[in-house]
Amino acid sequence: MRHMVLGADDLASARAFYDATFEAIGVAPAQADAKGRLLYRHQGVIFIVGHPINGQPATHANGGTVGFLAPSPEGVKAWYGAGLTHGGQACEGEPEYRTSSGTGRGVWVAYLRDPAGNKLCAAWDEPD
Repeated sequence: MRHMVLGADDLASARAFYDATFEAIGVAPAQADAKGRLLYRHQGVIFIVGHPINGQPATHANGGTVGFLAPSPEGVKAWYGAGLTHGGQACEGEPEYRTSSGTGRGVWVAYLRDPAGNKLCAAWDEPD
C-alpha cells in the first residue's frame, strides 16, 4: 500500500486522536500539507486525514476497517488507551489475545472508532 485517506470534519479532534494513537505504536505526529490535511508517514506508507474533496460531510465506511500494525502486545494496549483518552470510542473489542482465523497464529487486537466514526484496529501478530 502506498497511501490511505480518511475523511474528517473536525481536524483538530482528528489530530489529537491520531497523534496520540500513532505515538503509542511508533509513528511520528502529523505534518499538515498546503491543503491542511494531516499526513502521517511510516515505513513508506502515507496515511492522510482531511476534509472530503467534494465538500460534503465526512462519513465512515460501513463494513470497512483500517488496521495498523503495532510493535508489541503492549503497543496494542497503549494504542487503545491513547485512543479512548483522545476522543475515540470503543467498538468491537478491548485489547485481547485471539487466534487468527487466517493463519492460526496468535494475535493481539483492539478496535476503536476515531472521532469521525471510522473503525480502526491495532494488531500484533505472533511471530512464526
